Amino acid sequence: MHGSGSSRHSPRNQYVAKELQRGGLGTLLFDLLTVEEERVDMLTRHLRFDIDLLSKRLIDTTNWLLHNPDTEELNIGYFGSSTGAAAALIAAKEHSETVKAVVSRGGRPDLAESAMMYVKAPTLLIVGGEDTQVIDMNRWALERTTMPEKELKIVPGATHLFEEPGTLEEVARLAREWFKKYL
Repeated sequence: MHGSGSSRHSPRNQYVAKELQRGGLGTLLFDLLTVEEERVDMLTRHLRFDIDLLSKRLIDTTNWLLHNPDTEELNIGYFGSSTGAAAALIAAKEHSETVKAVVSRGGRPDLAESAMMYVKAPTLLIVGGEDTQVIDMNRWALERTTMPEKELKIVPGATHLFEEPGTLEEVARLAREWFKKYL
């Protein structure tokens, strides 16, 4: 999931979902903003930072999964990008007994600071090596957590969107390995 500026239709998001599926993992790729909200956000850029709204949407989706006979017994992991990663961490706090792993790609875990100390799920933060500001934000957030399993992986040569050759493939590989280990 992604906060804004990227949707379930994004080739990057679809690629990662397909790579997770190739690893035997089920995926549910969805948007945290409605189409109308996305239009408004493209002009105002404020909804992408409404972490309470984004995390509530993810919590509601998780509740739906837990009450669906086809998915209620499955282990759940979250993969979030940018502000969607903050939403994933807050939702992981709320569903601490259910969410078994979290992966963030170019995420903003600093925006979930109040929830970070309560996240129990093993958490992997993946950041591009050229995305120095986001690296700093991720290091800062990771230092403030008490989760037992946590790791920061920096993908050399990658910028924020991981558009450089081979970098998104590395993100998908790291995420797949993390989820297979903990789910």
